[in-house]
Amino acid sequence: MKKFGTILMMAVLLLTCGQFSRAQKNVVDEVIWVVGDEPILKSDVEFQRLNAELNGQKISGDPYTVIPEQLAIQKLFLHQASIDSINVTEADVMPYVNAQMERMINLAGSQEKLEEYRGVPMKQIRQEVIKYFIESKKIDDEKKKIIGDKKISPAEVRRYFKNMPKDSLPYIPTQVEVQILTQTPEIAEQEIERVKNELQEYAKRVNSGESSFATLARLYSQDEGSARQGGELGYCGRAEWVPEFANVAFSLTDPNTVSKIVQTEFGYHILQLIGRKGDKVNVRHILLKPVPTDDAIKKCILRLDSIANDIKSNKFSFDHAVYALSDDKDTKNNNGLMVNTSLEDETQTSRFEMKDLQQDVAKVVDKMHVGEVSNGFSMINKDGKQVCAIVLLKNRINGHKADITEDFQALTDIVSNKKNEEVLEKWIKEKQKTTYISIKDEWKRTDFKYPGWIK
Repeated sequence: MKKFGTILMMAVLLLTCGQFSRAQKNVVDEVIWVVGDEPILKSDVEFQRLNAELNGQKISGDPYTVIPEQLAIQKLFLHQASIDSINVTEADVMPYVNAQMERMINLAGSQEKLEEYRGVPMKQIRQEVIKYFIESKKIDDEKKKIIGDKKISPAEVRRYFKNMPKDSLPYIPTQVEVQILTQTPEIAEQEIERVKNELQEYAKRVNSGESSFATLARLYSQDEGSARQGGELGYCGRAEWVPEFANVAFSLTDPNTVSKIVQTEFGYHILQLIGRKGDKVNVRHILLKPVPTDDAIKKCILRLDSIANDIKSNKFSFDHAVYALSDDKDTKNNNGLMVNTSLEDETQTSRFEMKDLQQDVAKVVDKMHVGEVSNGFSMINKDGKQVCAIVLLKNRINGHKADITEDFQALTDIVSNKKNEEVLEKWIKEKQKTTYISIKDEWKRTDFKYPGWIK
């Protein structure tokens, strides 16, 4: 539904087994650090330590030195974010929360097993996830504010790598550039009618008081991210939803009635108003996706095979085929060239490492030669919709030591990240001098990365 990406990957909210819940109960909790007005608990450190252990992550150094210092650094940024009035609401992080909750539930096997593993009710787990993402985004926003809009010039990049020994240059993994042409299998009219009839039946049950909208959303909605929350999407602005959905959501006035059926690129929906706050609205929705038949998928693949054969026979180019025949709105006007977008770094490139490609595409591309056009195949696109596709492998850059000409953008990113780290390290050292910091004697160390903690 929403147009969003990842900010920071979850590093601490674990779901593996019940070991953490049991271990937590055995920890006599206490405040071991205070940074500004933010406490660090002994259980916070144990949580991080055990999570790293369970996930096979190596901690460089004594975990009871490294982990508290990492947490203290986060508290410094949170303290400054509070001073700078950086505001992050639940609505700002709800897409990430919903996605993370879904991952945790899937790993556990069910909502009930997740509660059993964590030893706390689902509502509390959800609040922990919300708190984590709100704090993560505040830290991320504060770092961006501190770093500012610093541009790295080509001359700086060349100077940085000019005298570096070749053996010390970073290794660039194999990357590919891929063009894609997708088509959507035809959906039978009776399948569309089936979906509409189901949604009308749900609306009837809600309007008559027979069932609650939230219960039906949990049972039947195919938007996995919101179904667990009874279809609730959180307070959002009009631009955060696709236009067709937003138009209906913002037209709702009565929380006791269900909207008409609305069609979007994701499928068919019914909505229920929850509330309004200024220029934002919160709704529940139920999404159903019409499913193409196996025959429709086969026909679509055969049609794409025919297009691929015409391209191979030079009847027309892949670029022209994309322009005339592709359904993929994200790549259609770019000759089908797939774009690798990093929302965290705010960068875009046409190059993908194989691990970053959609899995169905990567399986096909892995066996192709540069310039080759694939046969048709079916795949699930980023919106969870079944489509069929052909791809052209435009370029393959084998893994290699970085070259200043070929890999200038990658090297620019390395220099930029180093400069940003230097700015943040300087800020941390200065911030230590002006922030109230208290550490229990038994947690004081002489080998902190930043010695300014102990005053």
